[in-house]
Amino acid sequence: MTVRSAGILLFRWNPAAHLEVWIAHMGGPFWARKDEHAWSIPKGEYAEDEDPLTAARREFAEEMGTPAPPAEYMELGAFRQRSGKVITAFAAEWDFRPELIVSNTFPLEWPRGSGVINHYPEIDDARWFSEPEARTKLVKGQLPILDALVEHVGDSGPAGGL
Repeated sequence: MTVRSAGILLFRWNPAAHLEVWIAHMGGPFWARKDEHAWSIPKGEYAEDEDPLTAARREFAEEMGTPAPPAEYMELGAFRQRSGKVITAFAAEWDFRPELIVSNTFPLEWPRGSGVINHYPEIDDARWFSEPEARTKLVKGQLPILDALVEHVGDSGPAGGL
């Protein structure tokens, strides 16, 4: 059975008409001291009978602590990860500026074998990055999602593809 995940990649154009994307740093002790290839689009798993965009909007709200913007979303495609998980990604142009990021949490025994269960945020940071910088931040399996966005909107400002 394939694990399905759905997520949202928000984008905007900075004053120099360069593409920026909103991505999130994964929480928990495994990712705590990592930065390069430790960021993700806000996403989460969904059931086979659930609408992927509905799931993506729900997961965005759970991870950001604020609803997904009321934007017009375009599907970028389905992207198979090394683990076998398939991420259905959606994108929307929106200048997202939340006052605070408050992610849901997950339980984890840490350190392993200690018997101590702590709760960690799924996301511990989220912000805008330029498209080139996002390439060094995103986990490698999600780079094709960024490539699909660039293909859809171009990389030289709103006239480049919208």
